[in-house]
Amino acid sequence: MAYPVPDELWAVIEPLLPAARPKPEGGRPRVPDREALAGILFVLRTGVQWCQVSRELGCSGKTCWRACATGTRPASGRRCTALCWSSCTGRVLWTGAVLRSTVPAYRPKRGRGHRAEPRRSWQAGTKRHLVVDARGTPLGVVLGVVLSGASRHDGMRLAATLDAIPPVRTGKRGRPRHRPDKLHADKAYDHRRCRAECRRRGITPRIARRGIEDGERLGRHRWVVERTLAWLGRFRRLTIRYERRADIHLALTTPACAIICLRQRARFCP
Repeated sequence: MAYPVPDELWAVIEPLLPAARPKPEGGRPRVPDREALAGILFVLRTGVQWCQVSRELGCSGKTCWRACATGTRPASGRRCTALCWSSCTGRVLWTGAVLRSTVPAYRPKRGRGHRAEPRRSWQAGTKRHLVVDARGTPLGVVLGVVLSGASRHDGMRLAATLDAIPPVRTGKRGRPRHRPDKLHADKAYDHRRCRAECRRRGITPRIARRGIEDGERLGRHRWVVERTLAWLGRFRRLTIRYERRADIHLALTTPACAIICLRQRARFCP
């Protein structure tokens, strides 16, 4: 198999998959979920069409697409990132987080996915709102609420992105922590509403002010999220949105973030 599923990634995703439905009338045997996941990763990393999966892996591309569609659950994506750090307690740096929103480099070939805001010019595509910790580990990109239309303002999804951060256990008593101490953001979030939403959640806002702070100095804190976006760009299926349905695009983003979390865990948790 060209792109086998690592054991660590399969141990995280297997408990989140829905149970198989029984077939009382018989029919073809069910394709194993691990083989279907291998086809999804093959499409995610290479960016090929679904029909080419059968030529490389032997599994039907339609079967992999159907598994990608039926296995999408908002709670599963939230737990996926948390389980990647479950065996690495205390390694998430909650001292500071960085928020960034970006649009894929190219416009989608098929479908719009999201409707434009009223009284705004239309821009096709999907905007991903990404929040990372001080080391660049994605914390809240795997929920559907952090996907919006490309023409939507960044500050409108600040609260949804912060609420998408999953709780991660640190090995101490009490509730798992899911709020950073500080949040660094660019001038697109320079609004009283954004600062109030951060303070309401116990987060100290560090948002650049328009006309006061120089934009070139923002790279001191924002380089970690730019590096994470470059890691997501290595998954060629995410650079251009081909899928008409937003949940399919989200289902491809979830394993990409899980792979990045596993790499970060192997890096900081020897």
